[in-house]
Amino acid sequence: MKISLFNISNFRVDGGAMFGVIPKALWSRQAEADEKNTIDLSLTSLVVETGGRVILVDAGWGDKQDEKFFRHVYLHGGSGLVGGLAGCGYSPDNITDVIITHLHADHCGGCFVNAPGGGVEALFPNAVYHISRPQWEWANESNLREEDAFLPENIKPFGESGKLNLVEENGELCPGVRLRIFYGHTPGLMLPEISYRGRTLFYAGDLIPTAAHIPLLWNMAYDLLPLVTIAEKQEILDEALRNDHLLLFQHDPLAECCELTETPKGIRGGRKGKLSDFV
Repeated sequence: MKISLFNISNFRVDGGAMFGVIPKALWSRQAEADEKNTIDLSLTSLVVETGGRVILVDAGWGDKQDEKFFRHVYLHGGSGLVGGLAGCGYSPDNITDVIITHLHADHCGGCFVNAPGGGVEALFPNAVYHISRPQWEWANESNLREEDAFLPENIKPFGESGKLNLVEENGELCPGVRLRIFYGHTPGLMLPEISYRGRTLFYAGDLIPTAAHIPLLWNMAYDLLPLVTIAEKQEILDEALRNDHLLLFQHDPLAECCELTETPKGIRGGRKGKLSDFV
């Protein structure tokens, strides 16, 4: 098995939205805000090569929206989706599977691109798309709270591709790659757990987007069911601490991953760094 991480792009969002009820006096010690109160985040994707398959987890924003849309996202840095894959030794044609953690625009938008003659085409022509059934059904219903994140031009092509696999429950995608479904952030958030070199790696996605979000109450205002998020985090953190799992972060611009440690105030992040520092 080969594991690769790459940052598609950094972007900026409101710091208060990323930390919910936590006061700025506290969260600003963990994430520096600019004059507009925005903080820097990454879009770190994961590639797992195993058993003849090349599995990509999430595909970033893409570029199907107009300049006005991206003006509020402040994209900067990163290697891009295709460039990041190339840096890991892959082309889009090599990808056999894409795990979509959920259908918010910053996670799924890159799977389909504008076609020269109009419409869209698949960036990964040989890939099967894995999305949880609860998230697929929820996103296609849409709702006022998430309608700006569930964009039809991102979601509709999956259904039309003929290559959509709806995941019904927790289970193994292939040997060494297990999928787990969560409900606090958005119903059907699906995160992979990888067995690698004798250690379990948990890609924490939007359940624990950065190392600063490890404390149970440090959660995003974007979470639809905050109390469910807290319970889900408690389960994952307890498992990870007990079994020495490694957390991989999707949105932390400073740390790809970290270990956990027990403190008088609860479970906290321990040693942080690049994946290569740990395995």
